[in-house]
Amino acid sequence: MSLERELQKRSGNTCELSGDTEKLAVYIVPDAKDLALYASETCIEQMNDADKIDANHWRCLNDSMWSEHDAVKVMAWRMLHRIDADWTQDLLNMFYIEDELLEVAKASGDGEDDENKITHRDVNGVVLEHGDSVVLIKDLKVKGSSMVAKQGTAVRNIRLDHENAEYIEGKVDGQQIVIITQYVKKI
Repeated sequence: MSLERELQKRSGNTCELSGDTEKLAVYIVPDAKDLALYASETCIEQMNDADKIDANHWRCLNDSMWSEHDAVKVMAWRMLHRIDADWTQDLLNMFYIEDELLEVAKASGDGEDDENKITHRDVNGVVLEHGDSVVLIKDLKVKGSSMVAKQGTAVRNIRLDHENAEYIEGKVDGQQIVIITQYVKKI
């Protein structure tokens, strides 16, 4: 049986990433020996050209990342690392991929630290990640309100500002605020 027929049968004639049923083709996973999947023209175009990535198109990875097929897992992992959005980090935190397959996924260079990547650090220089918990190290007046965020307040599930390494976001007393990283310590 030909590779295309195998993939058509495996996928039920749908894109294994997006679920689309039109303009499908075999996609050979780059830098991965013997891995292929059945994908839509839109997915293939965006997998091959980072400048054409539409983050909303890839919300389909919420479902396809759970596929039992290695090729689908590898490309879902790679695309989640290529898209710069808060929701992708949430999915990556849930993503399960075996160690050997993770090495295959990383072979393309996705997920590696970029020298131009913005890194958020707390007052002690510890790297902050999306979803971390921090504690305030001094009382902070919140601009635009009469609220004062007290020293020692824990801020859970922080979000990182992708444009400025000095800013994070978190909820204090039920209010979402921007906090400067020099005033927090990672818990």
